[in-house]
Amino acid sequence: QVHLVESGGGSVPAGGSLKLSCVISGYKITYKLMAWFRQVPGKTREVVASLLTDSTDTITYYDDSVKGRYTISQDSAKNTMYLQMNNLKPEDTAMYYCAAALHVGAWFSSASYDYWGQGTQVTVSG
Repeated sequence: QVHLVESGGGSVPAGGSLKLSCVISGYKITYKLMAWFRQVPGKTREVVASLLTDSTDTITYYDDSVKGRYTISQDSAKNTMYLQMNNLKPEDTAMYYCAAALHVGAWFSSASYDYWGQGTQVTVSG
């Protein structure tokens, strides 16, 4: 059974940094598509960053709103995915979720992902 558990959320002032972690069990993160999404109440879940790994390469994708500020990465030995968030803005406030897909699909679509964590709250004060 696959489990994803996020941690690292918290409250920071604008301009601050946080690093989110997603520990994955029951799912090998090699040759896979994984991502971080975020959601605020009343709005749809939106992709933040995605990571596609295969036998020779790792490809990352970012939403325009976080390019240059967020970095997605993984540690395959620890089966853990990370999201380093720098220069945080109040509009980054949301519940952040990690997700993993059984098959490679559209990286930006929540429908492509089969497994989700419970979320970790990020709050940025202005």
